[in-house]
Amino acid sequence: MKKLIVIMSLVLLTLAACGTDEDSGAQDENTITIEHELGEATVVENPENVVVFDLGMLDTLDTLDIPVTGVPKDNLPSYLSHYESDEYEHAGGLKEPDFEAIYGMEPDLIIISGRQADLYEDLEEIAPTVYVETDSEAYMESISHNVGIIGDIFNVQDEVNEAIDEIQAEVNAVQELTSSSNETGLITLATGGSVSAYGSGSRFGLIHDMLGVTPVDDSIEVATHGQNISFEFIVEQDPDYLFVIDRDAVVEGEATAQETIENSLIENTTAYQNDQIFYLNPEYWYIADGGLQSVSEMVYEIKSAVE
Repeated sequence: MKKLIVIMSLVLLTLAACGTDEDSGAQDENTITIEHELGEATVVENPENVVVFDLGMLDTLDTLDIPVTGVPKDNLPSYLSHYESDEYEHAGGLKEPDFEAIYGMEPDLIIISGRQADLYEDLEEIAPTVYVETDSEAYMESISHNVGIIGDIFNVQDEVNEAIDEIQAEVNAVQELTSSSNETGLITLATGGSVSAYGSGSRFGLIHDMLGVTPVDDSIEVATHGQNISFEFIVEQDPDYLFVIDRDAVVEGEATAQETIENSLIENTTAYQNDQIFYLNPEYWYIADGGLQSVSEMVYEIKSAVE
C-alpha cells in the first residue's frame, strides 16, 4: 500500500511539473496591446509572419531591417521593388486583399491603412490587425505615433526615435528657410490632363502646415481628391513655387504631368519663368507616404526647392 502511494505521488509530481513547464512556456510569449482608430489588437512581440498593406509602414519596416511575409506586390514603388521576389508572398491588391492567400500565410500581424479600412473586420478574423493613418493637421505627430507602434512591437524604439529625430532636424532646417521668405507656393496633383489643388490641412498640406511654405491661396477646399482648378486659376494666383505630383506616373505607369502643366498659359507664371516648377516624386507623396524613408525624402525635396 505504501509502495502504491509513493508511485501515485511521483506521478502527480510529474504531471504538476509538466503543467508548470507548459505554463512557463505560455508566459514566455509576451504580447502587446495596440489601440488604433478601428479597435485594438493584441500582438505577440517580435511577430515572425507579418502582412503589410500600408506601403509607408512597409517602407519603415524595410528601413529598420524588419522582415515581412506578405505584401501587395502589384502596387509596390520602385524603391521597394525587392519585395516582388519569390521570397515574399503576394497578399493581393491594395483595395482587394487576397484573403485565401493571407490566411495561408498564418500571419501574426496584419498592418493596414485607409485603402483597406472597410475590410478591417474580415482581416481581424485572420490575425491581429493594426490600422494606421496620417493626420494632415498634425503630420509629424501622426508619423511618430505610427512608427512608434513598430518600435513597440519589435523592440526597436531607440532606432525609431533616432530616425524621427533626424527627420525633425530636417523639418526644422526647412522651417528656418521658409520663415524668412515671402515666396508663395501652390500644391497640385495632375492626372488625366486635369489639375487639382491642395492647400493647408489637405493630404499634401504638410508643405504649408509643417514646412512653412506660404500658400498662395488659403481658401483652397480641403477634399480627398483636392479642389479642381483651371490653368487660368494658376495664372491668376501666380505662385512663386508650383509643386506638382504626377498621379498618372504611379497609377497608369506613364508620366504626363509636365506635358499637362507646362502649357502656353503656365508659361506666364512666376514659377515657370523662375524655373520653380517642382515635380515631386509621386512614389513618396502618393503611394508610400508616411514611411521613415519616404517622409525624409519628401522633406528633402521641399528643402531643395526653397533653399
